[in-house]
Amino acid sequence: MAPVLPDAADADSPLKADELHVLRAQYEKEGYYVGVQTKFNYAWDVQGLIKSSSRNEQQEGVRLLSDIFRNAPERRRECLYYLALGNYKLGNYAEARRYNDLLLDHEPGNLQASSLRTLVDNKVAKEGMMGVAILSGVAIAAGVVGGLLFKGSRRR
Repeated sequence: MAPVLPDAADADSPLKADELHVLRAQYEKEGYYVGVQTKFNYAWDVQGLIKSSSRNEQQEGVRLLSDIFRNAPERRRECLYYLALGNYKLGNYAEARRYNDLLLDHEPGNLQASSLRTLVDNKVAKEGMMGVAILSGVAIAAGVVGGLLFKGSRRR
């Protein structure tokens, strides 16, 4: 039976500084020989780096999870969701979708991954609409400025 994954909304609850300090201390204590479980805990478990409000810590969490994904085949399935979630928080929506889709390929009924897919799709759609609005605003402004310049040059 697969472990229950946290909801995507859980990633928005940052870890308390003292709790993160405990995870960081364990990670640093193990040094060069840091274990996969310690790395995973620090990256996510018990609300580690991915849940942080610091972008640098979120990036470090994604880096650690990527390392686990590459080097510990037995933990790949577990890492997929957290990599998707971490990339979502960082605004890397294509990467978030890629990892999430890999998980959904293996577990089509995974409700947390389905929920995350919806969040990613909504964010991409929202940012796409904002991009269109910005480009439209720039085009209108350029048209107005161009019109004023053209009108000013005709008066002379």
